[in-house]
Amino acid sequence: MRMSKLFVQTLREFPSDAEVISHKLLARAGYIRKLTSGVYNFLPLMWRVLKKVENIVREEMDAAGAQELLMPFVQPQELWEESGRWNAYGKELMRLKDRHDRVMCLGPTHEEVITSIARDGLKSYKQLPVNLYQIQSKFRDEVRPRYGLLRGREFIMKDAYSFHTTQECLNKEYENMAQAYTKIFNRCGLETKMVQSDSGAIGGSVSHEFMVITDGDAGENDVFYCNSCDYSANSNHAISKLPPVNTVGKWGKSEIIDTPDTHSIEELCEFLHIEPTIILKSLLYIADKKPVLAIIRADKNVEETKLMNAVGATDIRIASPAEIDEVMQLSGFDAERGFIGPNGLKDVKIIGDETIKDLKNFVVGINQKDKHMVGANFGSDVQMPEIVSDIRLVEAGELCPICGKPLFVTKGIEVGNIFQLGTKYSKPMNAVYTDVDGKTKPYIMGCYGIGITRTAAAAVEAHNDENGIKWPIAIAPYHAIVIPVSVQSEEQMTIAEDIYKKLLAAGIEAVIDDRDERAGVKFKDADLIGFPFRITVGKTITDGVVEFKNRQTGVMENLTPDMAIEKIVSEVNNVIK
Repeated sequence: MRMSKLFVQTLREFPSDAEVISHKLLARAGYIRKLTSGVYNFLPLMWRVLKKVENIVREEMDAAGAQELLMPFVQPQELWEESGRWNAYGKELMRLKDRHDRVMCLGPTHEEVITSIARDGLKSYKQLPVNLYQIQSKFRDEVRPRYGLLRGREFIMKDAYSFHTTQECLNKEYENMAQAYTKIFNRCGLETKMVQSDSGAIGGSVSHEFMVITDGDAGENDVFYCNSCDYSANSNHAISKLPPVNTVGKWGKSEIIDTPDTHSIEELCEFLHIEPTIILKSLLYIADKKPVLAIIRADKNVEETKLMNAVGATDIRIASPAEIDEVMQLSGFDAERGFIGPNGLKDVKIIGDETIKDLKNFVVGINQKDKHMVGANFGSDVQMPEIVSDIRLVEAGELCPICGKPLFVTKGIEVGNIFQLGTKYSKPMNAVYTDVDGKTKPYIMGCYGIGITRTAAAAVEAHNDENGIKWPIAIAPYHAIVIPVSVQSEEQMTIAEDIYKKLLAAGIEAVIDDRDERAGVKFKDADLIGFPFRITVGKTITDGVVEFKNRQTGVMENLTPDMAIEKIVSEVNNVIK
């Protein structure tokens, strides 16, 4: 490809709406252009990257025994009603009608469609197990698209689904997919951690995410991990052991006391001269439009996904001041934030964290302004909630649940996930097979996703510097660029063209920058776009050498043209072949 013909326009500045480095660089280097909120055009350079990621995924999925198909992007309401997700999925499901008023949706995922395919085509245990996958566009109507390709509304994804007769068979395929994923991300130049995670809207009993660990702000989740063992988990699934602390208050009996202007835990601690470990904190949430009170030890925080799962909701948020007032009025109280407690609330589900079990003689709000109860205990003063579950957000420094050593935390970008779905979809959709005894049973299912666009963006997050992108060789749009410093020099152009043709003949995807531009402009564009290798033909060609640059390492050296070509061919073949 000649740079004069390549459809690319680099920008001098980053887009004003770009927050993370992958969004900034992909837009500035001419890979993507925003069409509307969360929706991007994939320009030629980006499309080459995405196709390479797709091909790596295909090769490893095929090698792992999966079979590729393609399912429709538009899906009928009826299938989603069969699974029970039409109303449960939430506002991210983009609903629409066709000209005949048939209600459809844009597929954010394909569990319902693939289950219907299996229901029609897999009738006997002799046909199982089967793993079917596709690479397809998805659409999720995110409330706040951000981070460019990392959290867009339209994106490309590989999703695979396996069907089994036994849990043991599913476990085997689950491990098979985990190994395939590790190979895929390694080939894409990404180091990932496989972490325990929440299943979210897809469901299932067991799930893991493959996270790219980043140093920047693009990581959407905190990943907690232990350096002394293999434990690692997403923040919405992480658990920990807590070090011993005082959970017994100093009061010998319960009494109500005045605590004026103590709206925060800090203010209450200062007023009573106590530690937060003996305070019962009450937080009002709205879960699926209904009030829920979470109670937890005051030195800890609620993890909202855990809370949402504990109450069986699909949406959750902290209550507004107006909603707190409404709940208080319905219960006959006048309390405000800082004085809420679990006693006497009407039509409010109460969920307790496991940290409350150890509290004795504690401090708790009583739904009266400027008053708290001290010396309170469960049973005599406060009723223990019917549901007590882990709803706590783990913090760095807490102890690993496996080996007891301190946990560390870092940011991670999810690029893949695997789920054990069980019979979540096969049972309600009556997707069954006939077993060896002639009985019908629902398939036991697994689900395995990889974000193709997210993987490409994550690679930029992991491989960049102040000058631009540093693509891993396997997914770079082109392997090398040849730059004649002056297109007016016949000698430089002749040598550059010869190098370019020899690279192409050797199977190297190369670009020659034949533009009549200053050398500095060409160098900046080459670094910004992220070609793994650069050969510069300048004045040193009179001495028989060119300048060779490795973009990943930044190392530059003078080599003969043939040596530079040989080096690129060797480096590329080591990765590609």
